[in-house]
Amino acid sequence: MGIRIEKVDLPGIGVRHDLVTEGGRRISVVSHRDGERDLGFFDIDDPDACRDSIPLNDDEAAALADVLGASVMLSRLTSLSDETAGLYTEQIALPTDSPYLNRTLGDTKARTRTHASIVAIVRDGDVIPSPTPAERLRAGDVIVVVGTREGLDGVSRLLATGPD
Repeated sequence: MGIRIEKVDLPGIGVRHDLVTEGGRRISVVSHRDGERDLGFFDIDDPDACRDSIPLNDDEAAALADVLGASVMLSRLTSLSDETAGLYTEQIALPTDSPYLNRTLGDTKARTRTHASIVAIVRDGDVIPSPTPAERLRAGDVIVVVGTREGLDGVSRLLATGPD
């Protein structure tokens, strides 16, 4: 069956967008004319019966989009490395005693030193894709790296102990 998106105009209310999963489950977002939105979950046996609805304010909707987007991006990076021999993706937690804590990503010179690329930083559940060299590394950051096994090990060592 595949995944499909359906749009339904709701006269006097707004628009409903339904995501129908491969398994036939239906999840919807109702965008009201006044700017409010609801996330709806439908009964699997009756696709016209909404089992539950959760109102989302702007911050909640943005946070949900960020969480879903982050997980999709990381899974796509992982699947890319699964399909490419010799290319790996790894998430490396920044050590609490890293010499790069509170310093910029550029200070690491990770790509030059290891030939591996830092493609994202996961911070407090948010993803910073393609971070610039000016991005400051913070406690709790998880660094997403793509490269060879040797390169990933090099980035891990670099973040833990600094340059050799």
